[in-house]
Amino acid sequence: MDKAVKASVVLTEYRHTLDPAVSVLGEKWILREERSVASVRRFVRDTAADWNAAGEVPEIAELLVSELVTNAIAHGTAAIPRASAIRVTVGREKELMTVDVYDSRTALPHMRHPDPLETSGRGLAIVHDLSHDWGWTLNPYGKSVWFQLVAWP
Repeated sequence: MDKAVKASVVLTEYRHTLDPAVSVLGEKWILREERSVASVRRFVRDTAADWNAAGEVPEIAELLVSELVTNAIAHGTAAIPRASAIRVTVGREKELMTVDVYDSRTALPHMRHPDPLETSGRGLAIVHDLSHDWGWTLNPYGKSVWFQLVAWP
C-alpha cells in the first residue's frame, strides 16, 4: 500500500475517539504547522461560545486546546504526510464539553516537572489544573489527548 492510500485509510477508518454518548458540536482538521494554532484557538473558543458555554469556558477551552495542539505539532510525526494532520473535535455530554486533539503519533503524553527557569514543559500541568478531567486515548493510528470542562452547569 502506498503512502497516499495508507494516509487515506488512516483518516477515514479512524474518525472519532469521543465516546458515542458525546454529541459532536464541531470538528476541524489542521496542518501540523505552528501557524495553525491560532485557527484552532478561534475554532474552539467560537464553538464553545456558539453553544452558550458558561462563563469563562470559551477562553479556558481556547487556552487548553492551544497547549494540546502545540504539543501535537512539536511531538507529532510527519512520516505519512496526510496523516500528519491534526484533528480537533469539540463535543458535549450533558454538562461537559470535551475537546479532543488527535495526532498520528502513538507515544503517550507525560506531564513534566520543569525547572522554574525553563521556558517550556508546563502545558499538560496547565491542562490538568484548569480542566474538569483530561487524559488520552490510544488507537492503532495515533492518539487523542482530551480535556473536559463543565460548560453547561
